[in-house]
Amino acid sequence: MREIHDHEMLIRFIKENNIAFSEELLPHLHLYRFDQGDLICSQGDPADMLYVLVKGKVKVFTTSPEGRTLILSFKKPLEVIGDIEYVRGTETMNTVEAVSRVEMIGVHHRWLKKYAAADPAFLEFLLHIITNKFYVKSNSMQFNLLYPVEVRLASYLLSVSYDSSSNVLKKQHSSASLRDAANLIGTSYRHMNRVLQQFCANGFIERVSGGIMVIDRAGLTAIAGNNIYE
Repeated sequence: MREIHDHEMLIRFIKENNIAFSEELLPHLHLYRFDQGDLICSQGDPADMLYVLVKGKVKVFTTSPEGRTLILSFKKPLEVIGDIEYVRGTETMNTVEAVSRVEMIGVHHRWLKKYAAADPAFLEFLLHIITNKFYVKSNSMQFNLLYPVEVRLASYLLSVSYDSSSNVLKKQHSSASLRDAANLIGTSYRHMNRVLQQFCANGFIERVSGGIMVIDRAGLTAIAGNNIYE
């Protein structure tokens, strides 16, 4: 992670996304860049920052006491990271990792409490973000129940393989991450492997050492349709 000292870029992101930050908050906002694989926040850590995702894509996952991970969702702009922790005053609920290069606007909780806690525009913005998370979660649950594994797996591969900066599919998936994928889409690892074999036969993906490589985005999109894990 590194801070980007570009005030004009910061203001442009705020205006383009209609983010309800007041004038009083502006001096306390910072623009950060995370590279692919960087952690934005980690489960169980103290939560003292709220981030607004304005560019790129992140993965949200949780880890059990036994060390098992479960992918919960993928997020793209406009999204807020740390909103529930800010409202409830709790520690970080889940780990958030950059899937691509990510740019975020960050603000410390103390400035939010001082300048935004009673700001109707900011509170309405936060309410919209939080309720949208419930809406997306409900759709995701229905997706897992109503669509076959082929559609769900194609959707997952598109979600984790899309590089928004170049529009090129180039993400390699390890065997370990594929077990997490099976949990996310609600199927067994064995069944998912059978579907992966069919995807290989159709030329959508290619097996490589340690994982797979997506090579045909159009083919997977035809299967997934508009159903993407976002």
